[in-house]
Amino acid sequence: MTVSPFLRWLAVRENGGGRLARMFRASGILKLAALILAFLLAVFLAFQLLEINVEFKLGSMETKAAAHKCGLSKACPPGHFAFKLTSGAASVVGPRMCLEDKLLMSGVKNNVGRGINVALINGKTGELLRTGFYDMWAGDVTPFIKFLKEIEDGTIVMMASFDDPATKLNDEARKLITDLGSSAVGNLGFRDNWVFVGGKGIKTKSPFEQHIKNTADTNKYEGWPEVLEMEGCVPKRQD
Repeated sequence: MTVSPFLRWLAVRENGGGRLARMFRASGILKLAALILAFLLAVFLAFQLLEINVEFKLGSMETKAAAHKCGLSKACPPGHFAFKLTSGAASVVGPRMCLEDKLLMSGVKNNVGRGINVALINGKTGELLRTGFYDMWAGDVTPFIKFLKEIEDGTIVMMASFDDPATKLNDEARKLITDLGSSAVGNLGFRDNWVFVGGKGIKTKSPFEQHIKNTADTNKYEGWPEVLEMEGCVPKRQD
């Protein structure tokens, strides 16, 4: 039996239409998959950006939190002065004293020297009253003793060693510093490192003191121990 041309045309049309429909369906599936992939990628990137932003903000908060007076790791409570004190390094770098974000003594300020470096502060206001350094290697201890005897009650006293704080330091001077609250000055020796915060009229031993001996086996520098750094919150005078 022969098939008419019309039927052949109709068959070709139906077959071609089916292929075309299948092509459209396949294309639609690919487009849908591409859209889903693009959406997932956008969500992933959004979360990544959010995470970076949160980390950046947390990092900024941590940096701000560390920015306390004198670079302390935490803020001092009300009624206290923030301080940081660093001893000298060998005979090269001088000590450094900071109170309430104010640099009191340092090599940069050119007001430190070999021996014992001292800063006197008003215990009520935090005002710097006087600074000085006394050579305990080649100097005379007499001016230092005079200085110590003239300190008025209620004065905060900050001290830091540089090079040698002890060779000329006699018993009278050590007793006067002990009366300021020191526990270690009696054992202070040649080229020891020492930092101390006390006060005239203090009734107890000061908690703010560090001392490291000049010992060949443990010295960080040739002939000198490591640098000492101390920070804290010293109470203001209330009366």
